[in-house]
Amino acid sequence: MDIFIALGANQKALFEGEVLLPAQTFDRAIIWLAGHKIRQRKVSALWQSPAWPDPKAQNPYTNAVISVTTSLAPAELLQALKTCEQAFGRKQMRKNASRPLDLDILDYQGKTVRAKALTLPHPRMLDRPFVLFPLYEIAPDW
Repeated sequence: MDIFIALGANQKALFEGEVLLPAQTFDRAIIWLAGHKIRQRKVSALWQSPAWPDPKAQNPYTNAVISVTTSLAPAELLQALKTCEQAFGRKQMRKNASRPLDLDILDYQGKTVRAKALTLPHPRMLDRPFVLFPLYEIAPDW
């Protein structure tokens, strides 16, 4: 079974001294993940969505979903994703703030996890078309 990760960004990222647009950030993040035991299997097309809750307050988001394989346990994978976000310039900020990279585990091989830092499957994914459309593209039977 696959592991699905959502990618989102609506700011330029700074990675290793280079300024990247969201699509470039996603490409580089996938390479970064591969170097940390997280190998990409499938990648959706890029999808655009308005910022939420106020589309006028921020740039629109670029979104995608990838399926991956890894030997990391769910909590270890979450930590790796947070480290990747930081490598691309993400800082802890207020909820729904603009960001250069957002990585969320949507589903981890069908497992159910209920912990303080991680809930699987992702509890709000079914309310997010910007997640569901790219997920359907790469996993229509999910």
